[in-house]
Amino acid sequence: MIVRIACVGGGPAGLYLALLARAASTRHEVTVIERNPPGTSLGWGVTWGEQFLDDVYAADPMSARRLRAAARVWSDQVVLVGGREPVHIGGRYGYCIDRSRLIDVLTAGVLELGGRVEYERTVEDPRELDADLVVAADGVGSRLRTTQAETFGTTVATGRNRYAWLGTPKAFDAFTFAFERTEAGWLCGYGYPSSGPTSTFIVECTPSTWSALGLDEMEPEAWLGFVADVFKDVLSGEPVLGPASWLQFKEIRNATWHTGNLVLAGDAAHTTHFGIGSGTVLAMQDAIALADALGGVSGKGVGLDTALTAYDRRRRAALEPIQCAATRSMRWFEDVDRNLAADPVQVAWSLFDRRGDQAAWRYQLHLATQVEPLRQVRRRITSARRAVREKMRERSVDHG
Repeated sequence: MIVRIACVGGGPAGLYLALLARAASTRHEVTVIERNPPGTSLGWGVTWGEQFLDDVYAADPMSARRLRAAARVWSDQVVLVGGREPVHIGGRYGYCIDRSRLIDVLTAGVLELGGRVEYERTVEDPRELDADLVVAADGVGSRLRTTQAETFGTTVATGRNRYAWLGTPKAFDAFTFAFERTEAGWLCGYGYPSSGPTSTFIVECTPSTWSALGLDEMEPEAWLGFVADVFKDVLSGEPVLGPASWLQFKEIRNATWHTGNLVLAGDAAHTTHFGIGSGTVLAMQDAIALADALGGVSGKGVGLDTALTAYDRRRRAALEPIQCAATRSMRWFEDVDRNLAADPVQVAWSLFDRRGDQAAWRYQLHLATQVEPLRQVRRRITSARRAVREKMRERSVDHG
């Protein structure tokens, strides 16, 4: 039986696995080890959809209710191309929460259940830890994975575009894709709300645009001001906020997610391009699957290696199509000059279908969504469906 579990990384994957493991058995001694001080969670907002809520309610109704209570709903997607009239992507909605609030909810759950959280400690080698199981949930640059990259079969594919993950005081009501033309090419912005006082605002551009605008040579304060000026109408004159750095997306894949008593979860195991917004969701779904697999070790006499192998197979199979879809999404933004050559309504449809998963008949629905009365009808239908789904979730918990 697993008794001592160490989760390295105090993000959603590590915290949620610790919470679920402790909830499953008070015999588990669970410790989360985070290299940063408390209250320094990075990132702005986190979004999720109905399927994620279904999964969390099934795994852990207490935390699910807390997360739902702390989140707010965004109920529209709009596409803005060069200051022209907004184009709407109907029937789309989701939930959003400030990332620091998400971390607080999960941390509180771990501590309430008797788990431990240690801050300002860096773990380089799993052998440093006196644990039956070590969960590497320490992010894209995972030290624990990197030290055994050959064993895990780690591959890293780098996207072409440059991007910056920023915030803004602008309160977005809708998930907004904004495209602004400059003398050197298009700048792409993704804006979406959170439950806190700031929204997320991601800026992306091709490498040729990035260098031609001199963004590669500007100091952070200068290019933050430049970005805010380019998107001044979208941001209603509000600034963009750092920390400010230009990055290239790195897609992480691993041929296996475990070796010995070390197992990967979250961004340490896999990454998906931010264009589909699934990083936190996938990390917490990893935790659910891993906790489920470990339940066999605790109660059914299943060996640890067998449980970790089952988790590995289950989650890698689930991630394969998602990562492929995310790559298609990334390519859309890398080919933004060609994709933005069409009429804005066509651009919005192309953006909506960038993963290639939309049925042809939905295009007619997309056209109808641009008509205000029809859009309002669709929004009311979507709201009613959301309310019914929430009631069904609560009923399933109450009668579970």
